[in-house]
Order: sequence, then C-alpha cells, then structure tokens
Amino acid sequence: MNQPDPASPLPGAASPLLALTECNPLLEGELGEGELACVTDAFRALSDQTRLRLLSLISAGNGEACVRELVDALDLSQPTISHHLKVLREAGLVTSDRRASNVYYRVDPWAVSTLGRLLATNEDPGPGSVFATAMTPPRSTV
Repeated sequence: MNQPDPASPLPGAASPLLALTECNPLLEGELGEGELACVTDAFRALSDQTRLRLLSLISAGNGEACVRELVDALDLSQPTISHHLKVLREAGLVTSDRRASNVYYRVDPWAVSTLGRLLATNEDPGPGSVFATAMTPPRSTV
C-alpha cells in the first residue's frame, strides 16, 4: 500500500506564513498568538548557518535544488541535510516535490518576502549599520 510522501506538499497546503497580512504587523500593531508562533518558527529556522546556506544554495542557479546536489555542495551527510530541509519546510520557507527518486526544494519567495516586510522600516540604516558593514564587499585596493 502506498503511503504519502512526507516531503511532498499536500495539495492546496499553504505556507504557515500565509496567516500574516500584507502590511507590516510589527510596526502597525501586535501579532496574535498564531502569528507569533509562525514568525518565531521561521526566524528560528533561519537562525542556523547551515539552513541559511541551504536557502542560498537553493536560490542560486535555476531556483531549485535536489537533496543530492545539496549534499555534494556541503560537507554534511544526507541525513543532516534532510533534517535541515525538514525544518525549513515546516517553517514554510521552502517547498518540495518528489520527482522519481529525488526530492527537489525551492525557496518560497512569498514567505521570505513576508519576513523581510516584518522587519522593514522606512529609515535608511546608513553606512555605520552593522549589517551595512557586514554586507558591503571590500573595496579593491588596486
């Protein structure tokens, strides 16, 4: 008897982050309990360097990657990669589908955009910002 594949999204299943509105709830008012749980899960998933690396690898190239490609790109075992992908999937940050013997993952652009909007402000952080400094490529000295 065939059992459903846990890596495959359920038909009609939505990202857990769909409960959030298009506005910026952190600046407009308090998040409800369900929204807090959802957002906390997403940021907890993003707090791990391996999972951030996986998101980056999946987004690169054609926007999707199979587990085998991710194992080849990182110096980690397949079970470890699969665990991290499960955390990202349960947080609503990636989607997956099985094709033959491979599972392919894609970053959910709506979910990532929603998290960005939650943190967005209308103020320019300026060049002294910790993130601006960390994300600015070094200048060439040639």
